[in-house]
Amino acid sequence: MLNHETKDVWYIKEFLGHKRPNSTLKYINVEKAFSYKGKPEEIHVRIAKEKEEIKGLLEVGFEYIYEKEGLLLFKK
Repeated sequence: MLNHETKDVWYIKEFLGHKRPNSTLKYINVEKAFSYKGKPEEIHVRIAKEKEEIKGLLEVGFEYIYEKEGLLLFKK
């Protein structure tokens, strides 16, 4: 919500108590991925770990969003 209100990464970083802005940007990127304004049935989210899964998602139009603990999040 703060990102929508302020668009100020530094303020959000301080508010959340992060030491580095990169940590804050990860949260902002994930939030952006899920704040799509279209119809809910138009959003598709997949998680991949293996190279073949990743390749398959990219081939059918999924977009890379975020990585955590070796898992990659994609949306379409």
